[in-house]
Amino acid sequence: MSATTTAGATGAATGARTRRGRTPLALGLPAALGVAFLLLPLAGILARTPWGTLPSRLGSHEVTEALGLSLLVSGWALLLSLALGVPLAWLLARVDFPGKAAVRCLVMLPMVLPPTVAGVALLQGFGRRGILGPWLESWFGVTLPFSTAGAVLASAFVSMPFLVISLEGALAGLHPRYEETATSLGAAPLRVFRTITLPMVGPGLIAGAALCWARALGEFGATITFAGNLPGTTQTLPLQVYLLLQEDPEGATAVSLLLLAIATAVLLALRGRWLTPGRDGTGPAAGVPEPTAPGEPQAAAPAPAGPADGPRPLRATVTGATTADLDAPAGTTIAVVGPNGAGKTTLLRALLGLTPRATAAALTLGGTDVSDVPAHRRRIAWVPQDGALFPHLTALANTAYGLRAQGVPKDEARREARRWLDRLGVGQLAHRKPGKLSGGQAQRVALARALAARPRLLLLDEPLAALDPSTRAHVRHTLRTHLADFPGVCLMVTHDPVEAVSLADRILVLEDGRTVQYASPAELTRHPRSPWVARMLGRNAWPGKSTGGRTLLLDGGASLVVADPVPGEATAGLAVVGPEAVSLHTARPTGSPRNVWRGTVREITAQGGRLRVLVDGEPDVVAEITPSAAADLSLAEGVPVWVSVKATEVTFVAL
Repeated sequence: MSATTTAGATGAATGARTRRGRTPLALGLPAALGVAFLLLPLAGILARTPWGTLPSRLGSHEVTEALGLSLLVSGWALLLSLALGVPLAWLLARVDFPGKAAVRCLVMLPMVLPPTVAGVALLQGFGRRGILGPWLESWFGVTLPFSTAGAVLASAFVSMPFLVISLEGALAGLHPRYEETATSLGAAPLRVFRTITLPMVGPGLIAGAALCWARALGEFGATITFAGNLPGTTQTLPLQVYLLLQEDPEGATAVSLLLLAIATAVLLALRGRWLTPGRDGTGPAAGVPEPTAPGEPQAAAPAPAGPADGPRPLRATVTGATTADLDAPAGTTIAVVGPNGAGKTTLLRALLGLTPRATAAALTLGGTDVSDVPAHRRRIAWVPQDGALFPHLTALANTAYGLRAQGVPKDEARREARRWLDRLGVGQLAHRKPGKLSGGQAQRVALARALAARPRLLLLDEPLAALDPSTRAHVRHTLRTHLADFPGVCLMVTHDPVEAVSLADRILVLEDGRTVQYASPAELTRHPRSPWVARMLGRNAWPGKSTGGRTLLLDGGASLVVADPVPGEATAGLAVVGPEAVSLHTARPTGSPRNVWRGTVREITAQGGRLRVLVDGEPDVVAEITPSAAADLSLAEGVPVWVSVKATEVTFVAL
C-alpha cells in the first residue's frame, strides 16, 4: 500500500473517530449526570454492604426461607405468564380485531400503575368481597388474599406485561411468510406455532421470560397489599428487605445486594446473547460458493411416488381484489405476469386460502373441490421469492417438513427428503442451515421442500428474482427439468419474459387485478393484447382505432398505414411493431416505407450484441440496430432522426 493511501486511510479513520468523539456539551453533561444519578444509589449498596458478615446474614433461616419462597412464587408467576401471555402476544401481533388498541393498553397498564394500586385492584377483583373472589370461595373453596397463591397472582399481574411486550415485538418482526409457507406444506396452525413460530422468536421469548421472572422476583407493593407479609407463606425477599429495614438496616442492605446481583446477572445474560439483532441467519452466506453444474451429484432414480401422485388438473375461478379464470390440464406450467400491483401475489394467496376477505377462489384440484378446505389441507405448496427456508432447521429437515406435517414417519420423510435434495443437486448440503447456503442453493432446497410435500398445485413467487445472472440460468435449467415431471399444475409469478417464455406452457397476464390475456407464449408474442405485454416482450405497441381500411388512427393523433385492410370501423386495438423492423435515418427516406416521421434520440442502451434506441416522436418508438449502424448514423442522445416502418411490419391486434 502506498504512503498516500496509508495516510488517506489513517486520516479517514481519525476523522471518523473525531466525529464520533465530538459530543455536544449540552447533551454530554446531562447524559453524564443521568449515569451518575442511576449509579450512585447502586454504588451506595455496594459501599454499605457488611462484607464481613455477608455470608452469615444471607445464610440465616429467615433469608433462605424468603429466598426459597421468592423462587417458588416467581417460578409459578412465570409459568402463569407464559400460559396466558404467549397466546395474548400472538393475538396482538398476528390478528386484527376491534378494540386491539384497548387490549394493548390494558396489557401495559400494570407497568405504569403504582404497585399498591395494583394490589388494591387485585383485592377488588379476587378478594373475598371482590368481583370473582366470592364465587371462587363458594364454588372451589379457594381464597387468594394472604396466601402463597395470592402472591403468585400479584407477581404475575405486574410481571406478565414484560413477557407480552417483548414477545409481541419479536412476533411483529417475524415475517408471516415463514408461517404461511409452513401452512402450505400441510402443517396445522398449532404445529406451525410450535415448530416454526416459537423457535424463530425464541430469543424474544427467552428475553421476555427472563424479564418477567426478574420482575416477579422483585415484586413488593402489589404482593404486600394483596397477599400480606406472612413468614413462610407470602414473605418473599423484597418483603424481607422491608422488614429488615426496621430492625437490621445492614441486613436489609445485604439482602438488597443479593437481589441486585440477580437482576444484574439477568440483564447481562440477555444483553450478551438474546438482545443482539441480526442473529437469525436467514440470509445466504456471502462466502459460500455455488456448486457448478458438472460437479453436482444427481440421483439416478427419480423421487419416490407418493399417495398423491397421478394427474392433477386445475380449475379455478378467483374473484374479489383479483379476478382470474384458470383451466389447465395436469403437467401445465402457467407464468403469471403483470406490472407491479397487478394482483399476481394476491392471486397466489387466494389459491392458498390466505386472503379470504380480499378474494375468493372456487378451486378444483385433481377433480377434488377444495374451495372450503383449510389452507393446510389443500396440498398447495408455495415457494416465496426468497424461499423462506426455516432458519433453525437444516436443509434436510426443511425438505422433510411437509412430509412430517402430513404424518409421514420421521425416517421415511428424511429418506424421501434426501432423495429430493440429491435430485436437485444439493444433497451434499443436507446438514447445512439456510444461513450457510448461497442464493442458488437455498432456492433449490426450497424447491425440493415444495416438491417433496407431494402437492397438487405448485406456486412459485418470482423464484429466480434474487439470483445473479449466472446462477439464475442454472436454476432456470433445474426448474425446467423438474417441472417437466411434476404431475400437477405450476403457477409461477415472474417479471422476466425469458422465464415466462422458456418455462411456461401458458401465460396469464394481469393488470389492475383483472385478466388481460391468457394464452400460449407463441400467441402472446404474436398478438399481445395490451401495451404492457408488448413492452414486456420488447415490442412497440400503440393504442388506436381502425378506419375500416389500411389506416390506423393512434390515440396520440398520429396515423399508421398497414398492408392489409383492417375489417370493421372504429375498432379499438393495438398497432404492434417489432423493434428490429424500425429503421432510422439521418434524412427523410424515399422509396417503399409508408410510415415515416421525425423524432429525437432520447436513450441508447446495449442489449446483447445490438443497441436499443428510444426515439421521442409521434409516436415514440424503440428501434433495434447494430453498433455499426449506430456509428454510421452518428447516433447520440439528442440527435434528430427520421423513423420509418414498412406497412407490412405493422400488425393490428383488436381488443
